[in-house]
Amino acid sequence: MASVEIQNVRKAYGDFETIKGVSVEVPDGAFVVLVGPSGCGKSTLLRMIAGLEEISGGTIRIDGRIINDVEPKNRDIAMVFQNYALYPHMTIAENMGFSLRLAKKSKEEIAERVNDAARILGLTDYLGRYPKMLSGGQRQRVAMGRAIVRNPKVFLFDEPLSNLDAKLRVQMRAELKDIHARIKTTTVYVTHDQIEAMTMADRIVVMRDGIVEQVGAPLDLYDRPVNTFVASFIGSPSMNFITGKLGEDLTSVTTENGVRMPLGKHASATPGSEVTYGIRPEHLAIGQAGEGIPVTVTNIEPTGSETFVQGTVDGQKISALLRERLFIKTGEILNLAFLPTNGHVFDTASGIRID
Repeated sequence: MASVEIQNVRKAYGDFETIKGVSVEVPDGAFVVLVGPSGCGKSTLLRMIAGLEEISGGTIRIDGRIINDVEPKNRDIAMVFQNYALYPHMTIAENMGFSLRLAKKSKEEIAERVNDAARILGLTDYLGRYPKMLSGGQRQRVAMGRAIVRNPKVFLFDEPLSNLDAKLRVQMRAELKDIHARIKTTTVYVTHDQIEAMTMADRIVVMRDGIVEQVGAPLDLYDRPVNTFVASFIGSPSMNFITGKLGEDLTSVTTENGVRMPLGKHASATPGSEVTYGIRPEHLAIGQAGEGIPVTVTNIEPTGSETFVQGTVDGQKISALLRERLFIKTGEILNLAFLPTNGHVFDTASGIRID
């Protein structure tokens, strides 16, 4: 195992810069997820760690050694791609042991490592089969097994679950997390799916437009997003944002037509300033008559265990994830209440969090 240090790393294609001075530390044995929308630079950063993309500036260290100019094969990393990249004419055992054969390991060592990896991944009964005989989830396990047999210092995953159906993705997330808990190899994982990031990571790196917006534990990012971008990207459904003016006593935000939303006191804010109020859909609940904020219902999506309600407050969109069944119609008014301490406040112009 080893730590990975990314210091002021840049990547440019001519005059176009895609990675703009990124610095991230991946502790020894950690599971770190790079997450962000398409085009944010997360896969490019992963490929620079792997040596598949040249670095335009900055340094990358693995286990304290600068690897900027080290060949990919000499970096002691193993990468798992979105497409399984298995050899169709080789058995599962042959696919998993291929890199070891290239490294001229003995047949005995190859068999031992392949069998150990197969046992971890539940592939023991499939070693004699060919890739076409396996399901998508099983083939992804083979791709992971091919990485595990190498005993690398660092695992790199580039959206490995994106080709799987929703149910299988959930299953594979749990399996990957369990595998990491057992082998404890330092892992850098790229995804655009924030649910994957929240459920798997020790630490999340949120990226946008080639920069890092925030780094932290999943619940830290959920509870204290540094700006509206992180607040909207982390959490599903996305956080609600309603603009208004901060009250003189700093304990509420009021919309243009007088709808008041309470919040915990924000000592660093300026009374009367234009702000954006944030509240997560799951923090809203049905209020009693005259309690909470009046929401005009525009859409209702019952899922059985909960109901997703969309509506408007003073003309601004809002959604609520309610843990109950509702018998209401579009156009009706629904009073939604919430704890003041669940409110977030952001500067409207910059999007930066106000505490």
